[in-house]
Amino acid sequence: MSQSIKLENIGCLVVEGNEGLDCKYGSSLTIEDEYIASIGSGNADTVIDCKDKMVTSGFVDSHTHLVFDTLRIEEHKLRLSGASYEEIAKKGGGIVSSVENVRSASPKKLFDKGYERLNRFLSMGTTTIEAKSGYGLDVESELKSLKVINELSDAHPIKILPTFMGAHAFPVEYKNKKDEYVSLIIDKMIPEINNKGLAKFIDVFCEEGYFSVDQSRQILEAGKSAGLIPRIHADEFYNFGASFLAGEVGAISADHLMKIDEKGIQSLKENNVVATLLPGTTFFLNKDSYAPARKLIDNKITVALATDFNPGSCHIQSMPFILTLAVMKMQMSIEEAFLAATLHGAQAIGLEDEIGSIRTGKKADLIVWDISDLSEIPYYVSNHPIRHVIKNGKLVFGS
Repeated sequence: MSQSIKLENIGCLVVEGNEGLDCKYGSSLTIEDEYIASIGSGNADTVIDCKDKMVTSGFVDSHTHLVFDTLRIEEHKLRLSGASYEEIAKKGGGIVSSVENVRSASPKKLFDKGYERLNRFLSMGTTTIEAKSGYGLDVESELKSLKVINELSDAHPIKILPTFMGAHAFPVEYKNKKDEYVSLIIDKMIPEINNKGLAKFIDVFCEEGYFSVDQSRQILEAGKSAGLIPRIHADEFYNFGASFLAGEVGAISADHLMKIDEKGIQSLKENNVVATLLPGTTFFLNKDSYAPARKLIDNKITVALATDFNPGSCHIQSMPFILTLAVMKMQMSIEEAFLAATLHGAQAIGLEDEIGSIRTGKKADLIVWDISDLSEIPYYVSNHPIRHVIKNGKLVFGS
């Protein structure tokens, strides 16, 4: 039997308004059966006093690479010495350097490490994530990674949306047989994953040195035909035409976008593609080329924010820190950044009617903060004043 919870005497309740976010002062919120039952009234079994506290929706991190084995700390040292991501990749580092360890790791090892990472996500207010495969790059290991993602979603409070990303890079054994690897993805991996129901989305790293626009189109269309929803790593290091492709294939989200051009912007706008920006990656790679958030917003494109958590190019799990980067480096207001990290993140994974904002009838995924205003989140930078996290109506973090 589920227990009802009432948050009362709330200092600032950040709710979905007609034009963005509104703050209700001194209000209350009642939770029943995983959902927000009422705002401003109601009784409950458990009452939490939220005087001088802010209550918001939980964060939705719509771009992560959760399942991997070892860290790539040596690469970070090389970058701090001046080596670029592309230079490291050409010498055998980058994505492919994670493949051998994932292939040899047991499902239990990957599960245990993933579970620990999810606990850290939760402590920083994240209640839903998208998670990609892509460090296996063969049929067996991609299936293994997706099975682990699904098992983690069943076992942990955080809801996980699984994405198949066999097209993350070309494995070493296919370095000179790239079209054969594309065929392997289309003819073997996608049918296996579809038959087992292991993924909701399909993603491709469409970038110079990785998958061409034509290869990416083939893979995304094959996935789409199998019932997977396309998303795409687009125009991260070069303007490659990937953003335009996102609109062409009807992707739900185009991610990174540091090098997007006008043609790409129009393609996203005309086809209602969410622009998922990952400022943590720019920061972690020690670059200055942040995505043009202001320009995208001014063009009426829905902008989401996510961490891009992974072992190499962005070992960051904190959505509050991502908000800090967005307001300091990408000319976003705190309200725009918070919407991007919650409701727009939910839109990037197709769950905007279920999560991402505080509204009667939505899932009760909430954060109780020891602060009184959204503007205080970037002020604290890396010190996250989070008192409680509630997921599906249950208190899952904090006393």
